[in-house]
Amino acid sequence: MFGVVFGYATHHLDERRIGDVAIIGPLTPGVEWPRLWQMARNCGRPTASETELAQWVLTQATRAFVCGSDRIVQFQEQGWKLEPGGKRVRFDSTYANRDQIWTGNLTIEGLTPEQVEARPTLYNA
Repeated sequence: MFGVVFGYATHHLDERRIGDVAIIGPLTPGVEWPRLWQMARNCGRPTASETELAQWVLTQATRAFVCGSDRIVQFQEQGWKLEPGGKRVRFDSTYANRDQIWTGNLTIEGLTPEQVEARPTLYNA
């Protein structure tokens, strides 16, 4: 996604563990979470609502995960942390199998600096 490494994880709100929350954020040092929203505003409709922008962000993360298999590393059991201060949007109805999207500065345990250099990659935890 435009030379910045982003992470995409899921969060479960209850014991069903259905991954109802998408967690998306940059992993590249020096890149902050508002970059996602800036990209959505630049690439989306000029009059898009916050929900539409959130859907754009989730669509891009999902597209990268599905179509970019040669650039994706999956960590099935890695821990992740979303720093405080990001943005959360709840969808009116389920969108791309998610009820909410939380964006913020994201870290994934075990990633090395070489793995998060600015290059098109998506990590899924």
